[in-house]
Amino acid sequence: MQYAIDFGTSNTVITRWNRVTEKAEIVKITNITGLQDLIPSLLFIKDRESEDYLIGQQVRNEGLDIDNNVRFFSNFKRGIGCEIQGFLPELEGETITLEKVGAYFLGSLVKKLNPTPTSVILTVPVDSYEAYRIWLINAYKAWNIQEIKLLDEPTAAALGYEQLTAKIVMVFDFGGGTLDISIVDLGNSKENITTNIIPENSQFKRVKIIAKGGINLGGIDIDNWLFEYFHKKIGLRKSSFSIRLVERLKIKLSQEFQANEFYFNNENLETYELNLNQGEFVEILEEHGFIKQIENLINQVLLQAKFYALEKDDVDAVLLVGGSAQIPLVKSCLKNYFEESKIYANQALDAIAKGALQLGQTVKIDDILSHGYAIRFWNQKKNCHSWHTFIRAGQSYPTMKPFELILAASLPNQSSLELIVGELGQKAHNTEVYFQGNQLVTSQISSQIGEVRPLNEQDSASTVIGLNPVGKVGIDRLKIKFLVDQERFLRITVEDLLTNEILLDNQIVIRCR
Repeated sequence: MQYAIDFGTSNTVITRWNRVTEKAEIVKITNITGLQDLIPSLLFIKDRESEDYLIGQQVRNEGLDIDNNVRFFSNFKRGIGCEIQGFLPELEGETITLEKVGAYFLGSLVKKLNPTPTSVILTVPVDSYEAYRIWLINAYKAWNIQEIKLLDEPTAAALGYEQLTAKIVMVFDFGGGTLDISIVDLGNSKENITTNIIPENSQFKRVKIIAKGGINLGGIDIDNWLFEYFHKKIGLRKSSFSIRLVERLKIKLSQEFQANEFYFNNENLETYELNLNQGEFVEILEEHGFIKQIENLINQVLLQAKFYALEKDDVDAVLLVGGSAQIPLVKSCLKNYFEESKIYANQALDAIAKGALQLGQTVKIDDILSHGYAIRFWNQKKNCHSWHTFIRAGQSYPTMKPFELILAASLPNQSSLELIVGELGQKAHNTEVYFQGNQLVTSQISSQIGEVRPLNEQDSASTVIGLNPVGKVGIDRLKIKFLVDQERFLRITVEDLLTNEILLDNQIVIRCR
């Protein structure tokens, strides 16, 4: 049985294919699935050694998300794969990392699925850390699942919006942990495609990703901003329950002009009333550069689309996905770019999980890289290192033809050349990740550093090519060929033009994003 799992920062959705209706259906698990068929991404560890865990709605039903219990975990997805994870409790003699928390949560879900999954399609944020993707795959391999596939969340959402006739769509996926945007060509034609999971002679729609980008901005950031506001205004103390209350305010303000909640502090027996209206909410968001961050990402994605000669007016529909996308200010921002009639929000919560399932049923994906890549060289005119781009953001993969470069020695009698590959970034849109107490926080910071991040500069990872005989300045010596394979691995082949010897043959350098 094949399932699609949209593991989210705030909520998780699971779907499977109904062969009778030929549609994706949401899987509901008794006592685990909560409101709107969502599974809250919550975990409470009763006893780790006996693997006694409560997950999802179970945690809320027993009131275990109210007190600051070290056995309760929420918003853990965002920290998985990060080097800094803040306070980590020790339970039954073992430190509990966020990777372990995520594995306990997802493992508990898998055990409750009937029939047992043999194949899963997992959705991931566009700009997720590679460490997170590797962790996710390995977590499911541990449960003996035969086939595992990954798909970007906004791409899945584009496939999940039902009865959509638009050809070019922009997916605005704003969840609990990240904001991801993709422009997708849903196409109109169908073709025969044969793969290891698709039956021969079946008709499948080809979907092409035109542009995509993402930032670490999500609903949990907004919750933290709201808490800070009430902490300064009425002295609200931080707890699992107070954070839950400000989250409720945020949700109410997606539909109402005014919202209020009441808070009773067991420690000092005081009652707090939390009141907020749309105007005050907008001021809080603007104070933290909310619209600026959104506009920067939209502009970045639209700029990528220009490589395909696509302008914003060519976008037929804008699909809102995720709980945070329901905030009125978000729609107001999007209306500055697109006609209101093009903006849809009717499947904001289940489009990702439903769309992901189509990857194994009716769809073939042509994906692109979110980042460009460059090789470092010595710039003799400037007397410093510079970068030469050989892959630009938006490049489709696997690449059909290699990218070729010719290198020469920069010093007399040079005995080796060091090949350093860098990832191209957005200079003005770096994200700072840090911990405030035990809360993971992100903020956008202006960068004074260059736009390229070296990836294999360390001694253990660098690629050094020996020259025998030694190289001479100004004489072409090495032919470099780069390819990106189906799994996004950047592979390199190096030929010595003097000796006609292949020095490296299809060797993996790094994994592209």
